[in-house]
Amino acid sequence: MLTKRLISFFKSSPKAQVSSPVKSADEDQSKACGRKAVSFVLITVTGGVALSALDDLAIYHGCSSKAIEKASTNKALIDAIGEPIVKGPWYNASLAVALKRQSVSCTFPVSGPQGTGVLQMKGVRNGDDRWFSFLRSHDWDILIMDALLHVPGNEEKHQTMRISLADSCPPPACTACTECRPRQ
Repeated sequence: MLTKRLISFFKSSPKAQVSSPVKSADEDQSKACGRKAVSFVLITVTGGVALSALDDLAIYHGCSSKAIEKASTNKALIDAIGEPIVKGPWYNASLAVALKRQSVSCTFPVSGPQGTGVLQMKGVRNGDDRWFSFLRSHDWDILIMDALLHVPGNEEKHQTMRISLADSCPPPACTACTECRPRQ
């Protein structure tokens, strides 16, 4: 205890106390500017992360809804897990976006009255990627879609199967690219 008092006594010298009123005003002003700058940066980064998360959630909702719509029409999938096919919670899903958010790979759980499974899909979307484009829904073209299903059976017969749903998804229509062509 005595050593702490001695150290604090020697740290506060009379010279520092005489010039401290002038320096403290400058230091307070610079500290306030620094705090404002740090606050601004933190708020900006937090807002950017929140917008990115909202965009990813909108992409997940759009592509998974399209995949469930396609899966609900597949007879083999309906025979395996039953009807209605229900999408699982979003926090159990995985989402990967690429090519300026024009390409997506999505995996999410599904369930039905007779079993559960995982839908895996890869898709692309056409359209612009402007600011606030996440506010509009986009139409996804499904390229590849598979279902990995677990169907419990009586006593010892548990079935795990893979169903390719790409057969029920027609390939997207070809459209001419007008953005890439050089202007004449």
